[in-house]
Amino acid sequence: MDWYHFHHTAYYRDEMGEGLKKRMVSFQALQMPDYLSEIKLATNYIERDFMEAGKRRVNLDPGYLTAAKLVLATTKDYSHRLYLGRGIFGDLHLRFEAGTFRPQPWTYPDYQEPFVLEFFNRVRETYLQQLSEAAG
Repeated sequence: MDWYHFHHTAYYRDEMGEGLKKRMVSFQALQMPDYLSEIKLATNYIERDFMEAGKRRVNLDPGYLTAAKLVLATTKDYSHRLYLGRGIFGDLHLRFEAGTFRPQPWTYPDYQEPFVLEFFNRVRETYLQQLSEAAG
């Protein structure tokens, strides 16, 4: 996915400034969902490595996708988030229903954008193909 202008919230403005850019990426190698908390801890270290004057310059939000859902990792607890361990929670962000990913009431605004949903639909297609090939 190409970079896009992140204008959906002012949440990061004080820390990261104006004119933020964002992009979604997906990795080719399949991973087990139980690694999500360790991956989130690793991305937290990466964010700290790029800090300047105590402020983050990057924000990484790892997650995992299955045929049925997209789950993001977070350190913030809310009623709809499940504890995964080591201070990390899983947030059911998108669900696959009626042929496409659909947002939840709490889904981040940019994840509700049609081009973002289409990206995850394409990732899901690749994922299903990988599962089919692995099953032989």
